[in-house]
Amino acid sequence: MDNTAEQFTALLKEQGLQLSTKQLEQFELYYQELVSWNEKMNLTGITERSQVYTKHFYDSLTLAFYLKMNDINSLADIGSGAGFPGIPLKICFPHLKLTIVDSLSKRISFLQHVCDTLGLTGVQLIHGRAEDVARQFVHRDAYDVVTARAVARLSLLNEFCLPFTKKDGIFAAMKGSDPAEELAEAQRSFKELRAELQKVESFSLPVEDSARHIILVRKTGATPAKYPRKPGVPAKSPLV
Repeated sequence: MDNTAEQFTALLKEQGLQLSTKQLEQFELYYQELVSWNEKMNLTGITERSQVYTKHFYDSLTLAFYLKMNDINSLADIGSGAGFPGIPLKICFPHLKLTIVDSLSKRISFLQHVCDTLGLTGVQLIHGRAEDVARQFVHRDAYDVVTARAVARLSLLNEFCLPFTKKDGIFAAMKGSDPAEELAEAQRSFKELRAELQKVESFSLPVEDSARHIILVRKTGATPAKYPRKPGVPAKSPLV
């Protein structure tokens, strides 16, 4: 095991996450495929190995420090991009039924290739916009945990993600710097979308010490029929 993998394993162990040899091999394969595909399409600006392990893999897994992933059955990752945080969480917790929604078909092709290469099963990859997919009966108010990582401001994310979350389920917004302003701005969207702020967890990424926040939102009731609004509308006139 080289330094990067050793450090990654040790940092996760500190948080109570123990990786098997197979899981470490899956992370390494994921890294190689990410870098290889990144040459032909823009998946990430971060390609240096130790940086990918810290800023993408470890960062994705921080969700498991604050939620009991072993008790969670279904997880939806909205606007997943290159598969973060959904794929790292699925590698660590193979029992998860993972659904990834992304609006770019090229990214979905990459993710399908990753799932095939890593031998991941129980993953559903959906090419579409969150506003459309959340209106489908099978996905609406359906998931134990829904997550999105640094995709948009919270008031907008709430409308994208809460319709997927089941009553009493959790929407976890993974953010960088202090989200106090976004939280203040999101009050109306919490009310409209039947949700309440449960907690904000703040921490620093190891090695490079950059700030991270996870906003945990609890869904209190079924999504009102008018939400989410048509594609493009939430971004133009967010619920603020």
